[in-house]
Amino acid sequence: MKNPVMFIAGITVLVLALLGGFMPRQFGEVAEQLLLFTTTNFGWFYLLAVFGMIVFLIGLALSRWGTIRLGPDSSRPEFGFFSWIAMLFSTGFGAGLVFWGVAEPMSHFFTPPFPATEPQSVVAARQAMGYAFFHWGISQWAVFTIAGLAIGLLQFRKQGDGLVSTALQPVIGTRRSARIAVDSLAVIATTMGIATSVGLGVLQINGGLEHLFGIESAFPIQLLIILAMGGAYVTSSISGLQRGMRWLSNLNLGLCLTLLLYVFITGPTVLILNALTLALGDYLSNFVQYSLRLTPYQGGTWVRDWTIFYWAWAIAWSPFVGAFVARVSRGRTIREFIIGVLVVPPLIACVWIAVFGGTALHADLTAGTGIAEIVADDVALALFAAYDHLPLSELLSGLSILLIFTFLVTSADSATYILASMTTRGSLAPPLAAKLVWGVLMSSIAAVLLASGGLSSLQTASLVSALPFTVILVLLTVATARLLRAEPLPIRSADLRLFRRMNQTLQHMEKAKTEKPDHSRH
Repeated sequence: MKNPVMFIAGITVLVLALLGGFMPRQFGEVAEQLLLFTTTNFGWFYLLAVFGMIVFLIGLALSRWGTIRLGPDSSRPEFGFFSWIAMLFSTGFGAGLVFWGVAEPMSHFFTPPFPATEPQSVVAARQAMGYAFFHWGISQWAVFTIAGLAIGLLQFRKQGDGLVSTALQPVIGTRRSARIAVDSLAVIATTMGIATSVGLGVLQINGGLEHLFGIESAFPIQLLIILAMGGAYVTSSISGLQRGMRWLSNLNLGLCLTLLLYVFITGPTVLILNALTLALGDYLSNFVQYSLRLTPYQGGTWVRDWTIFYWAWAIAWSPFVGAFVARVSRGRTIREFIIGVLVVPPLIACVWIAVFGGTALHADLTAGTGIAEIVADDVALALFAAYDHLPLSELLSGLSILLIFTFLVTSADSATYILASMTTRGSLAPPLAAKLVWGVLMSSIAAVLLASGGLSSLQTASLVSALPFTVILVLLTVATARLLRAEPLPIRSADLRLFRRMNQTLQHMEKAKTEKPDHSRH
């Protein structure tokens, strides 16, 4: 009771996990109805909020406030650029991108986003790539950027803690009940989101092992994978950000780039380059339309099932990803932070989708390989089905299984750190006991839900938290604006040069007045 956030969040997560474990069907039905209600009735709110955050962030990056640092003016970045980007990428959506890099464009190819488009046609392929770029582009990362910027300003610029409630202080004040409610909701959403992500990742790894070695998908195998993963991320979390997390993130990005380069060279290279260029053009030209697209007149559920679902996922994860992004970005300017977080990981994602998704689309369009049908039947096999049409497919599948494993370890590692910090009053160095508690708890929840078949139910329930967090993110945007308005406006270099010239002129004038005239010539 001395730590109400830990108590409330722990009890709530335990109850939800037990419901998902012992009553998976009933719990899943209730969660599905709640998610359907929120996404159907408040989809417009998700779209407007995310689009508004993008406009705010771009304007802020271009403004004079962009030179303000997340920390004292004399501070400098704690991590090098490569390690920083690697940690952002690994934590934000590394494992998800490996999962959906082939599965999403092939899903849109099989069921196009526009009803008038013929499935599995050339037009469907183009629309599939453009929409996949949009879903993995700057919109998702705008959510993480807003949360990270607000937390980082309070934590490092104002020497506060790393809690979401602290970042909201300019709006909600210091009321204890409001702070407990916000922080408890953040912990609950993070725990459920990570537990379900670990479970889904385990299913994909097991699917890859079955595809590669014929190891049957079964709970004993999945339990072994969870135990290995749990031991890895707890060990990494104990070693700290400077060692375990940074090393794993660098490994992830290096392995990603290796696979990317290999598929680019051995796949249809020219088509990949053309597809990347065309999809970037479609993404940029349709950005506003896709960002605000709804279908109130013609009906249909495609936008709700994909775009709004993605935004809900990103928003539900925003407390965890935002807090971690802020933690590893200390010392960077606001402009560096926004450009680095908002642009670089989405750019990597678009290149990944162009290489892997473009290769799969080319195989289906030219050789009729049937990858789209395989994906429609089981999305977990998408990547491995695409590899079957490339040289050294078994080696690629093995490396991808390793990559999914390490991505999940880094995501769980960062989540363990953030959860421990959130439940120890925002500590920058949370105690080992707190890390162990949350590490073991997330692995246990994933194992129980895999055994009972309640994993999808808890995933659905975690997305329901997106609605209140959308309100919180809007308030965080307002809080950030208020914080920056209170900061002294940075002096531009042009103004500084002008001031120096004026000062020099005044000094010369004063010197001329005090000098005595020389009469020796008269």
